[in-house]
Amino acid sequence: MGNLCGQSDSTTDRLIRLNEVLERIPVSRSTWWAGVKSGRFPAPVRNLGPRIAAWRLSIIMKIAKGEGWQ
Repeated sequence: MGNLCGQSDSTTDRLIRLNEVLERIPVSRSTWWAGVKSGRFPAPVRNLGPRIAAWRLSIIMKIAKGEGWQ
């Protein structure tokens, strides 16, 4: 069943990689990681490998709308 935006929950809760995060949040890669370290931005939800991180699209969409993530 879809949500109010017409997207299924599985679509909005999929994991996205950093490049896609940065397409939605207009900051540099180093600013993003500094924000993760300081708590301004969320940590990755799971490490998919030693150098692979991902975030939930639903959380990134909240940040992009200015709603915060916490």
